[in-house]
Amino acid sequence: MNKLELYNQIREKRSFLCIGLDSDILKIPEFLRKEKDPLFKFNQSIIDATHDLCVAYKPNLAFYESRGAAGWASLEKTLRHIRDHYPGMFVIADAKRGDIGNTSGLYARAFFSEMDFDAVTVAPYMGEDSVKPFLEYPGKWAILLALTSNKGAADFQLSADAGGEKLYEKVLKRSMVWGGEDNMMYVVGATKAESLEAIRAIIPGHFLLVPGIGAQGGSLEEVCRYGINDQCGLLVNSSRNIIYASGEHDFDTAARNEALNLQVDMEEELLEADLI
Repeated sequence: MNKLELYNQIREKRSFLCIGLDSDILKIPEFLRKEKDPLFKFNQSIIDATHDLCVAYKPNLAFYESRGAAGWASLEKTLRHIRDHYPGMFVIADAKRGDIGNTSGLYARAFFSEMDFDAVTVAPYMGEDSVKPFLEYPGKWAILLALTSNKGAADFQLSADAGGEKLYEKVLKRSMVWGGEDNMMYVVGATKAESLEAIRAIIPGHFLLVPGIGAQGGSLEEVCRYGINDQCGLLVNSSRNIIYASGEHDFDTAARNEALNLQVDMEEELLEADLI
């Protein structure tokens, strides 16, 4: 999926919502744990209930890798369900990979050739050769960690050199020559919304994956005020607030209601920006 195709999905659905499938076996409704594959059953229900309200799903691989081979099977079945039933969906492997060139190449092969994800999150701190292998697949995306929403982001990402340039700003500027607006996005946390104006000055046309709305306290209005561009340029992620909206038999209906609330707010932001 290229940038224009993603934007067209946003306009069609009047939404730039990404739903994080951070599916924890200890948090899903108890009655589902009797299923042969409880994580897949949970994901399937969430996806079927919300697919028309979002443009992307983002499984965080930690929740699947922690269950070994069974978790990988759940992940593959989840991806196959999306591809079979909702083929226009953008699917992100939130894997945070990044290693020397040859192993990055194998990670890219795993997520793009073997599993057919659209994008993978990548840690850029080992430099160009650790990122480039993810950019060699037409129609696929690398999503570089730039300014994350966690407390520890201040330890390194916000540190500045003698000239006042912050480390995340260096990442943005240096990485721009590795790829383009059709194959590279950046993670910018919603809790760092005040930095979005400066980030947009550096990368005005790139898409941003923005976690931190909802449970982490990020404001959708602030993210849009500083981050939206002439093709939206935002994928705003919500995970826990949606998928764990209820722990009862109505969990999928509750998830849909939470997703609908965000979609309605996003539609208003798109209308205000004259994008739909």
